[in-house]
Parts: sequence; structure tokens; C-alpha cells
Amino acid sequence: MTDERQTQYFNLIDELLQCPNGQEPEVLEAQPELIDSGLVQSMLQVATMFAHQGNQDGAQFLFFVAKQLAKQLGLYPEVPNQVVNQE
Repeated sequence: MTDERQTQYFNLIDELLQCPNGQEPEVLEAQPELIDSGLVQSMLQVATMFAHQGNQDGAQFLFFVAKQLAKQLGLYPEVPNQVVNQE
């Protein structure tokens, strides 16, 4: 990942953190070229940093968005709601 790409990820994360509640999908849809595993990884890095700094709300928000993006990108396996016991 290039420094320029990393900067683009951090700028997008900053936009997400500052946008009005509920506008996150529009912010993401405006930059589809940045929606990839690198963005998810960057979100997790920032969320971890926030958690260590005591910014629990920011951390939880980014973990949630990263998880949703990872699901959409097929990076996060869906777990069935019910596991059928087979004996």
C-alpha cells in the first residue's frame, strides 16, 4: 500500500467520522475506488488507536463500519444464525 493510498484511506475515515449520522453510505458511495480490504485494515488500525486513547465511541463506530464493509467485500464470513446439530 502506498503512502498516497494510506492518506486517501485516512481522509475517507475522517470524512466518515465527521459526517452527519446516517450519511455514511453516501460518503462511502462517493469514493468506491477506496472500498477495499486496505480501507477495512486502516479502519481497524484507527479504531484500535481510538480505543487505546479512550475514544470508545469512535472506536466502536469504526469497528462497526469496518465489519459491515468486510462483509460486503466477502472478507468476513457470515455465520449462520442457527447451527443444526447433526448426531
